Amino acid sequence: MNIVRETTPDLRFTSEVERNTAHLYEKVRKVVPAVEWPVYAPLIDRINRLKKQKNAVILGHNYMTPEIFHCVADITGDSLALARSAAKTDADMIVMAGVHFMAETAKLLNPAKKVLIPAIDAGCTLAEAITAEDVRKLKAQYPGVPVVTYVNTSADVKAESDICCTSGNAVETINMLDVPRVIMLPDEYLALNTARLVKTEIITWKGRCVVHEAFTPTDIGNLRKSNPGVVVLAHPECSPDVIDVCDYAGSTAGMIDYVAKHKPAKVVLITECSMSDNVAAEFPELDFVKPCNLCPFMKKIDLEGILHALETETHQVEVDPAIAARARVSVERMLTGWKPGAA
Repeated sequence: MNIVRETTPDLRFTSEVERNTAHLYEKVRKVVPAVEWPVYAPLIDRINRLKKQKNAVILGHNYMTPEIFHCVADITGDSLALARSAAKTDADMIVMAGVHFMAETAKLLNPAKKVLIPAIDAGCTLAEAITAEDVRKLKAQYPGVPVVTYVNTSADVKAESDICCTSGNAVETINMLDVPRVIMLPDEYLALNTARLVKTEIITWKGRCVVHEAFTPTDIGNLRKSNPGVVVLAHPECSPDVIDVCDYAGSTAGMIDYVAKHKPAKVVLITECSMSDNVAAEFPELDFVKPCNLCPFMKKIDLEGILHALETETHQVEVDPAIAARARVSVERMLTGWKPGAA
């Protein structure tokens, strides 16, 4: 986490800033120490004023830290929710508080809008696990088999795909296709976990998430021993062996819905660390056990970077128009529905 060490006239914790942000601190006081708030509050106040001036909207992924997620993001959610929101926004400018493929997806759905990402090197191990050439080779190896591509991929890869999916709608997407076999890229574990829930044969690729592949069944066992009665919720990017020893598996949105519905007294989310803080802020009465696997790419996004992006309108995300036109089809098919053979 990057924190401003020196104050400037515009970034001092004045009584005005304190008043402007007091309602936001009430939201996050359980997960943001009071000693840190005087550093964050001036940045938050400046960002919230500037985005109104520029008619900008900040999209915040569930893995953002609480001071971003709850205090400056206008729209929050998993990658599917952000994609849907990006398709509907009437803002002139979109700032993606997430990783690069998410900003690319926002640009695909808003080609005429300015899309910014605060850290140009906020990548993703899944997006880096496969190239467009890899997809072309797979299509040649399995002619006629639809390619279902996780949104955690580059626009180049999406352009070679038939339809995109997220961890939240993977099962629904494959069932909708109603075909005997699909190629599902690039997350091997998501594909294996999805294969258990559908009748379709799934051809996988060996991509993995650096955060979720680190969890093991031993980790889950140790968590249960240390926290009797804990309810364990896991992301389907974890290995099938991990999913087998958890109480529920689902997307980040699915895990949030589970907590909201069941209100487990003690719960652990087997996913990126910051999400537990964000959900804990919504449910302060629950006890969240927090195994800390941080995403090094998500953590490149901070308040300083968001402010700099708004002030300088950098870094602008662009996609080659020829690639964008094809990639946009696979994303829009995910959002609107599609069957092989349909236009």
